[in-house]
Amino acid sequence: MNRVLAHTGARYPIVQAPMGWIARSTLAGAVSRAGGLGIIETSSGETENCQREIRAMVASGLPFGVNLPIRFLKDDAMLRFVCEVGIRFVTTSAGSPAKFIAPLQAAGIKVYHAVPTLETALKCVDAGVDGLVVEGSEGGGFKNPEEVSTLVLLQAIRERVDVPLIAAGGIVDGRGMAAAFALGAEAIQMGTRFVASAESPVHAHYKDAIVSADVTGTWMLNTKSTPCIRALKTDFTQVLHTAGLMPADTFTGIQQVYFGGDMNAAPALAGQSAGLIHAVQPVQQIIEETVAEFHAITARLGAMAAVRQFG
Repeated sequence: MNRVLAHTGARYPIVQAPMGWIARSTLAGAVSRAGGLGIIETSSGETENCQREIRAMVASGLPFGVNLPIRFLKDDAMLRFVCEVGIRFVTTSAGSPAKFIAPLQAAGIKVYHAVPTLETALKCVDAGVDGLVVEGSEGGGFKNPEEVSTLVLLQAIRERVDVPLIAAGGIVDGRGMAAAFALGAEAIQMGTRFVASAESPVHAHYKDAIVSADVTGTWMLNTKSTPCIRALKTDFTQVLHTAGLMPADTFTGIQQVYFGGDMNAAPALAGQSAGLIHAVQPVQQIIEETVAEFHAITARLGAMAAVRQFG
């Protein structure tokens, strides 16, 4: 039995990343209805709005999860709410999950922590997490400046731990999913792919920018400070890249990027996988094609293994 599916109740081991302001019930609901696992974000800091979105997902009866970004939570209000509302699955990120694990697990919630390094993974397993989201440097958004690819990080972590792993970063389809499973993952997480979906609430300009990007169409920014991010190459991020640092007000216009379509109001977060996305598609089509391609690849590999050949 796939442990991620057992922990989440989803039909397919495909998780939607918790993008701030974007990962609300419209997108998460579409992912969960299609058989994946939608995640509701709380990194926006809009506690009441996020709680309303969580209640909507609870009322839907669909499997889903919530992300708790520890460094961004103002107080324990969201933690207490999540423990009380009847959620089954939580991912934590951006800080140590140590103080969150016990109350969440006491409420019957499975806890997976997002990790960018082997060292962090080992500490989280020692702290008692139920699983890990292994985030390679290919992914969009907030990153570790010491870049390690998903390909390498998955192998390094799987060698040392036995908890279920969700692979994140650089995955948009069944090819990436099959590769991740070959390296020890039991699920994948996709962010950029779902941002560029029909149900994503972001402006068409943002989706078009992802579709038109190539594999070198992003930058790692602010690598010598905090936070380090990966974002699309735009006039705005060109200035940041040249300067090597990000001003404190860099994200002031982020909602203008997401919902106003102004690609130079703030960094447009996206992963290197943007170069593998060629069209805006409905969530159900994305998930169904990913699953079908995954099974086609694994069947071909299984056939090769059966006769001990390579093609």
